[in-house]
Amino acid sequence: MCGITGVMYFEDREPAVSMLEQMTNVIHHRGPNDSGFWTDNRIGLGFRRLSIIDIQEGHQPLSNEDDSVWIIFNGEIYNYKALRGMLIDRGHQFRTQTDTEVIVHLYEEYGEDCVKHLRGMYGFVIWDKKKRQLFGARDHFGIKPFYYHRNDRQFLFGSEIKSLLAADGMNRLIHTDSLLNYLTFQYVPEPNTMFQGIQKLPPAHYMKVSWDGEVSIHKYWDPMFEPEERPFDEYVEQLRSTLKDSVVHHMVSDVERGCFLSSGIDSTAIATYMSSIEAIRTFSVGFDGPNNETTIAKQTADALGTDHYAKIITQNDFINTLPKAIWHQDEPVADPSAIALYHVAQLAAEHVTVVLSGEGADELFGGYRIYREPQSLRPIERLPLSVRRALNRVARALPRGITGRNYLIRGTTPLEERFLGNAKIFSEDMKAEMLRLDKEVLREYKNPQQIAGDYYKKTKHLDPVSRMQYIDMNLWMPGDILMKADKMTMAHSLELRVPFLDKELFEVARRIPAKYRIANGTTKYIFRKAMEGIIPDFILNRPKLGFPVPLRDWLKGSMGGMLLEQIKASGIEDYISIDAVEQMVIKHRNGQGDYARRIWTIYVFALWHKTYMEQVPSLSLAGAR
Repeated sequence: MCGITGVMYFEDREPAVSMLEQMTNVIHHRGPNDSGFWTDNRIGLGFRRLSIIDIQEGHQPLSNEDDSVWIIFNGEIYNYKALRGMLIDRGHQFRTQTDTEVIVHLYEEYGEDCVKHLRGMYGFVIWDKKKRQLFGARDHFGIKPFYYHRNDRQFLFGSEIKSLLAADGMNRLIHTDSLLNYLTFQYVPEPNTMFQGIQKLPPAHYMKVSWDGEVSIHKYWDPMFEPEERPFDEYVEQLRSTLKDSVVHHMVSDVERGCFLSSGIDSTAIATYMSSIEAIRTFSVGFDGPNNETTIAKQTADALGTDHYAKIITQNDFINTLPKAIWHQDEPVADPSAIALYHVAQLAAEHVTVVLSGEGADELFGGYRIYREPQSLRPIERLPLSVRRALNRVARALPRGITGRNYLIRGTTPLEERFLGNAKIFSEDMKAEMLRLDKEVLREYKNPQQIAGDYYKKTKHLDPVSRMQYIDMNLWMPGDILMKADKMTMAHSLELRVPFLDKELFEVARRIPAKYRIANGTTKYIFRKAMEGIIPDFILNRPKLGFPVPLRDWLKGSMGGMLLEQIKASGIEDYISIDAVEQMVIKHRNGQGDYARRIWTIYVFALWHKTYMEQVPSLSLAGAR
């Protein structure tokens, strides 16, 4: 795991190493073990290294034998040994044992199709001297980030936005459409960022930048579900063997490995397979109260015989972490569990350099409770369209809080309108009341429903559950789950690996019918059955918690007032009505409704704005290990 950054000019001049140093210094936390630079006419590459594989010989930037192909690479390739053997058989000569060099020769052999052979997580850039072309790629699921900026003079790129902002002449402006979508999604959906002019290369895409600055972006893979009717037990056995194989591949490293461990089935499955191979350390965090995950995690660790470490996060711990966490995020992600992830990564980094974790299982196997909704709404959806429309009008006329009102509204609302992913914080009506922007902007921007609609159009042939999972695979997972996973672990120079997000395992998951994923009143049914006899019984059917932060209760106390004061001082009054935010805080503290997630979404934007727009982001926030 590392950090890459660089620049390509569209005129004949060589980038200054001093600027590349500026761009890499701000991501020192991604690679504290080594740095490297390479420049030539029009091109400059910068690199920070966290040593994981071939610790002695893995210096980057790295080239082929005749220096005609140069690479900087962030990530891990889990099938690199098999690929290396194949390439040697074809006459390629290697100087190191690294997975980085494998990509160089794979590119020589297959060109842009090299990405189709990779099994792993990655964001990399290759400079091809002969073609005078820059080639960049991001992994299948978006585990590793890739940001870029293009203007008429240059093309900038990096693993983090702060690297681009450190380049000469970069302006910091808010992308208004991104703010509007953030307020609904709680993150900025691909390919935009909160910064005007800075974009993300989407997952499963590669890009080419020509000598004269023409940028072309291509999709090379699609996480589409393709259910096949096959015996249940056949899928169970295939799931078991493929997950175990993925864990084995994800454990390849020359440094010590550990595992995040919550109270749920996903991380427990990973820890179980790991501990069957070698003695491991496990790590968990929790909060005081009835949903403290560390209690169950300790029981699981005892059952597996792991060397376990746990931490209780206090309210003060949580609050004091916020400035550093927001700095590391680059752009606002209003998921409170990101702060818990920051703390468990900090704990793990005291003992190991690599951790495995359970991200992705819910998206692959149908783990979110909302995926059960199509079954519960089936009685209404079977009614004639005219009847459903009439019921919808009646339900909306009922007073809020009446039992059954929400059920009727959701049952008579098309899936494409009611499900935009796992988070829906502010509706369009709420935004219209709260935002201090021209109403024309709200009417004309590409809104969340239109963004989700692009993915719904591709899945008309699928069942509702598979359609919902496809939405989350393309929006929620890269925008929230994987973004916070990368940034919060790399904040502590810790490499996080996610065995569920393996292209070989997805080939199994994509074929499993929805009736096997959601069954017997539970989510991830087939995965739970597959783990019977493998993980401890008391974990099999536990409900999903996912770092439950007691934000609702905290905001009723002094924390609510403190956050409001910080919002007022953040400089966001040109975008958001502070009076509207104050009313939300008052109502929440008086028990007149649950406004916790809305307040938190505004607060995270406010703190990000103060960090990145009101002042020059300080390296003192890095909190490097």
